[in-house]
Amino acid sequence: MLISAPHPAADRHALIAQARQSLLSDGAAPVRAEVEPWIARSWQRCLARGLEPTRRVAFDAVSATALRLSQEQNHHLLRAAGPVLQQLTRAIAGMRYFAMLTDAQGIVVDVQGHCDRNDPRASAIGRVGIDLSEAAVGTTAIGAALTELQPVWLHRGEHFFDDNASYSCAGAPLFDPQGRCVGMLDLTGVDVPERPELRHLVARSARAMEDALLLQLPHALLLRLNWPGCTLGGDGDGLMALDVEGYVVGANSLARQLVPHPSLVPGSPTHCSDLLAMPWTMVFDAARQHSRQPLDLPLWSGLRLHALAIPSTHPRNPGAAHRLQIAGATPAPAPLREAEVAMIRRAVRDARGNVAEAARTLGISRATVYRKLGTPKAE
Repeated sequence: MLISAPHPAADRHALIAQARQSLLSDGAAPVRAEVEPWIARSWQRCLARGLEPTRRVAFDAVSATALRLSQEQNHHLLRAAGPVLQQLTRAIAGMRYFAMLTDAQGIVVDVQGHCDRNDPRASAIGRVGIDLSEAAVGTTAIGAALTELQPVWLHRGEHFFDDNASYSCAGAPLFDPQGRCVGMLDLTGVDVPERPELRHLVARSARAMEDALLLQLPHALLLRLNWPGCTLGGDGDGLMALDVEGYVVGANSLARQLVPHPSLVPGSPTHCSDLLAMPWTMVFDAARQHSRQPLDLPLWSGLRLHALAIPSTHPRNPGAAHRLQIAGATPAPAPLREAEVAMIRRAVRDARGNVAEAARTLGISRATVYRKLGTPKAE
């Protein structure tokens, strides 16, 4: 008699259940490949909070005042997310999944797509104002994405609470143009087949929201960045927005990976000459020429990127005032700027004209020395 092998999905779920029971009984982190490390970390955080898997989950709403405050603070995110959510819900139509947008604390600020209001499990969580943080509802894609700051996929028994075992969800964190996590995007279904590919879809949609959030900022120039050989102009570009003086007003996640920003004093703006090993005015010259040919961008690391320099169509070209407003800093008075320049000149003079040595003494980059003194970089 032939004995059929167990279904791979059912077998995996059984192994997950065994790993979960092992963690709950002796507190040991699961070592099975079926349980991703971030899931085990989330389970352990739940246990450390004193949560019990069998506890009933109450999907509580925050107060009307707290919700209104969250929506006001995230109005830029809501505006940027709107068109992307419409495209996303078309992509998942017919799959019995719906999309939720949360703030950085896990409070739902928007729900889109088909959320079956006749199913109490769907209507319990698919509401604006519900607190879906890890502290409130245990291991979910929402709490995990906000804590781990990476795209995640979670299916049925991988949730911490037994009450949540009917849900399947994919989530990805959302970052603002300064690289701060401002919320997350979630796709949730109830009693649906496992669809781990949704992790890629939700991550791609989150990046599109970040790009839209960046493009809302007033800027003078947009740099579309990528490695040589990659086609520019698509969703996979790094985006960096500059003001009229060459300061970075914001960048998307990919741009921050392509061009790592130096560690600066909080609130201190970054100038593009601190990132690019070339006269910063060249990128503005390329934009004025309306050239569609990629611009070669050497980095201080020795690597090279290529870019399209696109002038802004925004009616305002921001300068120092808007830059400082974004950074939360206050303008330096003219005497302070003059003293700063005088100090740099003195350091260069003491180093007998050796800019590299002066920069090391001051703890700044050579590019910053050249920019502050208004002199061209040495070849």
